[in-house]
Amino acid sequence: MEELIKRINELAKKSKTEGLTAEEKEEQAVLRGKYIAAFRQGMENTLSNVYIVDEKGNKKKVEKKKGH
Repeated sequence: MEELIKRINELAKKSKTEGLTAEEKEEQAVLRGKYIAAFRQGMENTLSNVYIVDEKGNKKKVEKKKGH
């Protein structure tokens, strides 16, 4: 993951200074997609272990919204 972020940042810096080639733009899009997928998976894993406790002390597991 660190290498992925490092490369994304390198491409972002190059984009701001000298611009990217078509191949680099495509690589940047692919890397960003991989990063977002990994982030979402990590968030889903975290939320799968989250419970909401109501005022009576009852625990309820957080569930994924319907329709998403």
